[in-house]
Amino acid sequence: MEGLTARLGFAIAAGAIGSSFQHGYNTGVLNAPQGLIEKWIKSYVCPETVNSTGILNGIDLTNSNQTAVEDGCDTSVTIIWSWTVAIYCIGGMMGGSMVGLVSSRLGRKGGLLMNNIFVAIGAALMGAAKAAGSYQMLIAGRLVIGINSGLNAGLAPMYLAEISPSNLRGALGTVYQLIVTLSILLSQVLGLSSVLGSESGWPWLLALTAVPAVFQCILLPFCPESPKYILLDQDDEIAAENALQWLRGTIEVHSEMDDMKQEQANMKMEPKVTLKEMIVKTSLRRPLIIAVMMMLAQQLSGINCAMFYSTKIFSSAGLDPVASQSATLGMGAMNVAMTFVSLILIEKAGRKTLMVSGLVIMLLSTTALLTSLLTFEAVPFMSYIAVGAVIMFVVGFATGPGSIPWFFVTELFSQSGRATATSLAVSINWAANFLVGVGFSPMQMLLGSWVFLVFVVIQLCFIVYVSLVVPETKGRTVEEITASFR
Repeated sequence: MEGLTARLGFAIAAGAIGSSFQHGYNTGVLNAPQGLIEKWIKSYVCPETVNSTGILNGIDLTNSNQTAVEDGCDTSVTIIWSWTVAIYCIGGMMGGSMVGLVSSRLGRKGGLLMNNIFVAIGAALMGAAKAAGSYQMLIAGRLVIGINSGLNAGLAPMYLAEISPSNLRGALGTVYQLIVTLSILLSQVLGLSSVLGSESGWPWLLALTAVPAVFQCILLPFCPESPKYILLDQDDEIAAENALQWLRGTIEVHSEMDDMKQEQANMKMEPKVTLKEMIVKTSLRRPLIIAVMMMLAQQLSGINCAMFYSTKIFSSAGLDPVASQSATLGMGAMNVAMTFVSLILIEKAGRKTLMVSGLVIMLLSTTALLTSLLTFEAVPFMSYIAVGAVIMFVVGFATGPGSIPWFFVTELFSQSGRATATSLAVSINWAANFLVGVGFSPMQMLLGSWVFLVFVVIQLCFIVYVSLVVPETKGRTVEEITASFR
């Protein structure tokens, strides 16, 4: 861990905690109180309930009409709930598409600070929705906090990668995913009925997302802007050197400054890269495709099916509700633990090795899950195999695919193309997240347990792709990596 100073640790905490928390917490926060929120929505969508005599708004209804009214009401609630969940990913796509513009105009640090405005608006809308009696406010709040999370997913890994020494770039880039996993677990714990998962507590559960934003607004102003942004985008060598000295805790930063000056010289020969140039030029298109494929490997592997539908998967495997919830919490805890392991291993084993290893574990786990879901009725013991398979699936995800794609894109591009590439890759990540979240339930209805065979095929394809195409970036400077594509 040479190069990890107290000041660098402070900057990492200030930059990551307030940003990646929003991504993870708002991904998992609606799971536990879903029934309570749906009940509240129903009270406004269908304020008039059919009484015992079959009278609705003074109209005498037959039993068949009563059933039709209730079915229509349930359908409306389901549609509203689906939008409440899905619009978060739509906001993420919107925020991701703005990463390039925000990071170039305001800088990495400036963009993170500005982004907390969205947190304040989103938390206020979600927290006050019940008091105002407006489910529209809840949906609007989810959209706004989604925009915040989309921006954070690009800005925070970029900031962490650019303030880190090259020997720690992978480990510190993993911090973003570590806090995402911690915040998902925290949302699951706080959502328990004994904590905030109650009729009076769920608005506070949603509004709590503002607390880390306050933390970031207090601490991040004491940290410097990314030295690379200062030198390469603002052309201020003295300020960049001062920022680097602050982060490293020493004035001996000449070697890193020389590397950045070399990158600056290359940038002057190649002006700022546009999206069109990135698609047309082979030396830029190849790393862009790799970055996008790494993002797709993360989302299309099926991780959100495990996260969002784990309790349902455990129930369909024959576990009772209490055991299913306990297994889900255990899965979240294992996700956190293995992300810690990934943080330690990434500078030893390398990005490519961990990515392939993680995907192989996920492939084996998905195969085991499919087998157990097909056979648990005949062989009851297979229910426990299903629990173990889902937990091992999360272990595989946390080993590499969970963290590596977020910072890998920043390693493939020089400063001139980094913002544009990150913006595109993050937007595609959120789009894939949205498609899997929306498509899993219909696919499960159509295919039953065989739906997991789809993910087996996808995982196998990505194992082959990463093994054959993706380069190893461990211990290499950005200039060395980009030169390999030229």
